[in-house]
Amino acid sequence: MARNSKIEVKGTEITLFKDEQGHYISLTDIARFKDSDHMDAVIQNWLGNRKTIKLLGFWKQLYNPNFKPLEFEGFRKQTGLNSFVLTPERWTVTNNAIGMISK
Repeated sequence: MARNSKIEVKGTEITLFKDEQGHYISLTDIARFKDSDHMDAVIQNWLGNRKTIKLLGFWKQLYNPNFKPLEFEGFRKQTGLNSFVLTPERWTVTNNAIGMISK
């Protein structure tokens, strides 16, 4: 059964979500702290960052038996390009990703 709770960080409420598959932190709530009018852009910029992609790829290799290294390599090569846009949905669908939910 899914369960939500909240914590406060620097005056911003962050939703913590737990279900049968794991624990999650709301990226949207974190992005709201940075720019409440453009949360989607904040998340896309974070996902398109080379260091973020490296971290996600490392995590996927450790914890996701269905990790798709070829698809990941395509994302890794595109990071930093002005034309590269990565959304949570695109990341999860393309990579059979676990640990990130797009709603």
